[in-house]
Amino acid sequence: MHRWIFAVPAVAAALLGLLTVIKAPRWLDWRFAVVAGEFGHGVAAIPLAVAVCVWRRGDRSALSVATMAIAAAACLLLSKPAFEAWRLGRTLPARLAAAFGPERPSRPPFSPVRLFGPGPASVPVQTMAYSDGLELDFFRAIGRSPAACVVVLHSGGWEDGERGEFPGFDRWLARRGYAVASIDYRLSPGAVWPAQRDDVLAAVAFLRSHAGSLGVDPANLVLFGRSAGAQLAEATAYAARDPGIRGVIALYGPADMNFAYAYGREDDVLKSPRLLRQFLGGTPATARTAYDSASGILQVGNASPPTLLMHGELDPLVWHRQSERLDQKLADAGVAHLFVSLPWATHAFEFNINGPGGQLTTFSIEWFLAAVTKTRRPGSL
Repeated sequence: MHRWIFAVPAVAAALLGLLTVIKAPRWLDWRFAVVAGEFGHGVAAIPLAVAVCVWRRGDRSALSVATMAIAAAACLLLSKPAFEAWRLGRTLPARLAAAFGPERPSRPPFSPVRLFGPGPASVPVQTMAYSDGLELDFFRAIGRSPAACVVVLHSGGWEDGERGEFPGFDRWLARRGYAVASIDYRLSPGAVWPAQRDDVLAAVAFLRSHAGSLGVDPANLVLFGRSAGAQLAEATAYAARDPGIRGVIALYGPADMNFAYAYGREDDVLKSPRLLRQFLGGTPATARTAYDSASGILQVGNASPPTLLMHGELDPLVWHRQSERLDQKLADAGVAHLFVSLPWATHAFEFNINGPGGQLTTFSIEWFLAAVTKTRRPGSL
């Protein structure tokens, strides 16, 4: 019986580790893949301890040998994201320099030591209304005024979510010398596109009208969205043709609503056709104008703002092909951009800011922001 006590955690860790090489199946909560990919380096201590314990017991039965082998495989799988982040990090500075110019942060793209580091220290936050019934959380830039401002748009499939979903990331941005406005926007089905785009533009107008008191440079704004928020950032920024919107950061976003509906399934993780119908007011056949105007890929032109795209190849919620196709469209239009594809990663890969995905994301974003806003923080860049 005692042999099974060791076998069970080894098998469980190996199954978790498999989520760094395959997409989470529909019947499994995809957030287990976030644990595997972004916290796996810590979880790997469990199968490692199992292997050491079984070895030291001197038991060489078939079950014990199998347990050690499974535990070793689990350690490798759970350590794989850190290795791949290190490998990607070796070429990332050159790719960023080629896309946006030589704005090099002082720290490396990936460090094993940082995997176990603390999160960003807290910074003051102000909550204020920017439109009827809508609020934003504002973080003043630390050490710089006026500062470029990052407008953060949350995820949630357009029907859920709220501002402040990644507070550590907002604090990190403020501590790197950027003001942050993390905003709410109207949700479906109560509000149908383009209400959400109007809300983003209202937030931009609010920040500009209060730029002096907030310490914001009104000509230095960047839209930063995750998932549904990435769609809002892309579609809004590309259509606005506003020279004061200096860049777009889009993490695992759907850039083409027609493409999303064509390949969505009623039984997929998000039940995405339903989400699209309630967000856009119908199907592509009945609400074509909404589908087209909400598709950032159709708004791209040679004057579109520089763009940083990041997407996990194992994302079960938003197909990786969405970012691949937008990457090609931006290239065809001659827009400065970079697409960073993470082979082990799922949705929300930057949730752990010190994890493999978090480190590459913060490095890329810091480089991008310094380049497109042409700002410098003494000692950091």
